Amino acid sequence: MPMNKHTRVLLVEDTRALATEIYDFLESQGLDADYAETGKQALTLLSDHRYDVVVLDLMLPDTDGISVCQYIKESIDPPPPVLMMTARDSIEDKTVGFDAGADDYLTKPFDQHELLLRCKALTRRQQLHQSQDITIGELSVNVKQQVAKRNGQDLKLSSTSFTILALLVKAYPNAVSRQEIIHQVWGNDFPDTDALRSHIYTLRQALDKPFATEMLKTIHGVGFRLSV
Repeated sequence: MPMNKHTRVLLVEDTRALATEIYDFLESQGLDADYAETGKQALTLLSDHRYDVVVLDLMLPDTDGISVCQYIKESIDPPPPVLMMTARDSIEDKTVGFDAGADDYLTKPFDQHELLLRCKALTRRQQLHQSQDITIGELSVNVKQQVAKRNGQDLKLSSTSFTILALLVKAYPNAVSRQEIIHQVWGNDFPDTDALRSHIYTLRQALDKPFATEMLKTIHGVGFRLSV
């Protein structure tokens, strides 16, 4: 999906030299960019404008990116996707960011073109998610009505299987980890170790078995994703 002047990005970064570099690059690639140096400035801009992506530094002089991210996800409807930037690369730091609602994570230093690609992917995913009917290859899903079809045929899914499918649709083309599925579906009430395996099996029976090709792929060591 091409990025154009209708794609609006909010960059929140307190290191001015880096912010200028990123801002100029995004503008040169055809994006409309706004810039905030503090969390307070970011909140003001977020209250006045709608953004397609927020590129958010974790460390800010007056607050932290976690608090800003939580505000975005809890107070803006629909919330824009958040790409978190940080020099911290531990799994613990990333877990805190994702738990706050971050949609993606980029560790400094990074290539500016990778930042652009991730912004494109997040914008595309957001547009797919906001559409009433989401189409991925032969698959069509209406999340609000909890209706899924493949090649025009209704898929008979349990509520849990549909929830898992919706997570995969939202993440497409990326994978969803087993841990994320468990967290989103069961929270702290995960029944047993075979429950996810059983639901993935029944989802495959409905989504793939009647058709010539498999859409639900297992990514070993990661989780699951949809493929066309």
